This record gives sequence, C-alpha cells and structure tokens, in this order.
Amino acid sequence: MQYILEILPSLLSGAVMTLKIFIWTLIGSLPLGLVVGLGLMSNFKPLQWLLHFYVWLMRGTPLLLQLIFVFYGLPLIGIVFPRYYAALFAFILNYAAYFAEIFRGGLQSIDNGQYESARVLRLSYWQTIRKIVIPQVIKIVLPSVGNEVINLVKDSSLVYVIGLGDLLRAGNVATARDVTLVPLVLVGIIYLALTAVTTFVLGLIEKHYSYWK
Repeated sequence: MQYILEILPSLLSGAVMTLKIFIWTLIGSLPLGLVVGLGLMSNFKPLQWLLHFYVWLMRGTPLLLQLIFVFYGLPLIGIVFPRYYAALFAFILNYAAYFAEIFRGGLQSIDNGQYESARVLRLSYWQTIRKIVIPQVIKIVLPSVGNEVINLVKDSSLVYVIGLGDLLRAGNVATARDVTLVPLVLVGIIYLALTAVTTFVLGLIEKHYSYWK
C-alpha cells in the first residue's frame, strides 16, 4: 500500500493528460465529423471525392502511424507541432473520419419526407438540419458514437510514442524503474474506471434521447 501511494501521484498526473487528449479530441472531432458527414452527401462531386479520400486515408491507416507522421514527418516539410498539439491534431483528424461515416449513415436513414415537410413549412436547409434532422440523427447514431468514444479512452495511450507523459507512459516508467507489475495493474484499474464513467454518461445521454422513440 505504501508503494501504491508513492506512485499514485505520477499515475494520476498521467491520467490528467489522458483525459485532456480524450476531451479535446471529442470537442474537435464530433463537430468536424458532422460537417464531413454532411459533405459526403453533397451534390458537389469534387468535394464529395475529396472527403471520401480523406475518410479512406484516415480509416485505412493506423492511428499510431498517423501520430508518427504528424510529429516526425511533417517537420520535414516545415510544419512543426509541439508534442501535445501533434497528438490532438492526429486524434481529431482520425476520429472525425470515423464519426463522419457514422453521421453519414444516420443522415441517410432520415426519410426524404422529413425534408419535404420542412420545405412546406418554409424552413431553410440549415434550419431543417438543425431543428429536424440532427435531433433524430443523434438518437440513431448514439450507440455507434458511444463505441468510438470508449475506444478513444483506450487509444489515448498511443500518445506515448511521441513522448507525451500519459497514464500508460507513467505506468511503464514506474514498472521499468521498480521492476514490478503493480504500476501496470493500477493503470489497468484506472482505465477501467474511466471506461466505466464514460459508459455511464453515454447511458444517461441515450436515456435522455429515448423520447424520440
């Protein structure tokens, strides 16, 4: 117990970095994913092709490779990110692509009659999207978005590859220094706790939107 109390501050400090990556990735990737999802349904073919290529690229290559490319590759052409912002940039672009496909599926599930009724009511396109379509889409896509959100909690551990002091890195350092698996067991428990809290919050959100049934 004394050893656990000694290493816990460094693990919790790493958990704060993990949470920062998690929260800011969601804040950036969810709206971007929605915009890209709308763009994928655009009638403007060049935009549609460009966005399809972006989604294909992000979903077809590992997030770990994207992190390495952003932090180590982009400086070769003069684009330099600090470690933290490189991680955020890679995570947001990656998860926005997944969310875009989820939102696209949700948007396509909305019956055309909804759009026709909105035109009869003289609602603009953006009023239709904001007041009629998006509330229904949120209800439809919540389970799929929830799965990606839970994956994000675990994927945040990948930032160790560019030297960020996240939860997993803190555990690895303590394990290598003290030659014991106790830090990694604690890391696993903290990840389980974060996942449990995330699952609980997602359940509350799904319950809130259940009135659309």
